[in-house]
Amino acid sequence: MVVDARGLSCPQPVLMTRDALQNLKEGVIEVLVDNVASKENVRRFAEKMGCTVEVKEEEGFYRLRIVKGYTCEVVSSQEEKSKVLLITSDSMGEEKELGKLLMRAFLSTLKESFKRPKKMIFVNRGVFLTTSGSPVIDVLKDLEKMGVEVLSCGTCLDYFGLKDELKVGSITNMYDTVENLLDAEGVIRI
Repeated sequence: MVVDARGLSCPQPVLMTRDALQNLKEGVIEVLVDNVASKENVRRFAEKMGCTVEVKEEEGFYRLRIVKGYTCEVVSSQEEKSKVLLITSDSMGEEKELGKLLMRAFLSTLKESFKRPKKMIFVNRGVFLTTSGSPVIDVLKDLEKMGVEVLSCGTCLDYFGLKDELKVGSITNMYDTVENLLDAEGVIRI
């Protein structure tokens, strides 16, 4: 089965992949996408569903070979839940300059803490923290090395013209964001 999602924007490629996988007990599907964000979003979704994924770059698009069933790992429904940080701005509070200082201090302190979130999702102006010129790129890279998954909204990056400026983490979509927030033990909005 081939799912051709080229030319489609977030979250259509993931939704089409989900539908194809739901109709397949076991076997192989191929998903065709034409941008890096869709490639990563479909890959993460399929892996989260317990499938194995092989990605090949072809001329002008990506081919994801997704195997479901007999060669897939089983995903535990008792997977440990943890906190997710939803970062919606590049500063904390109303006063912008103070807010930028507070955000840097918050993220630096988080890096030093024994407790860390499993994921940090950056949306709206929050994506300015994960792109070129951000004063916290080094801190976010350190958190990522410590096992915190850093995700930036693809639609937001597009809106602000920052998709090619992403410096840490990966691009996500709204479907993935909703799933991550609903799967979390708790969501903290900054």
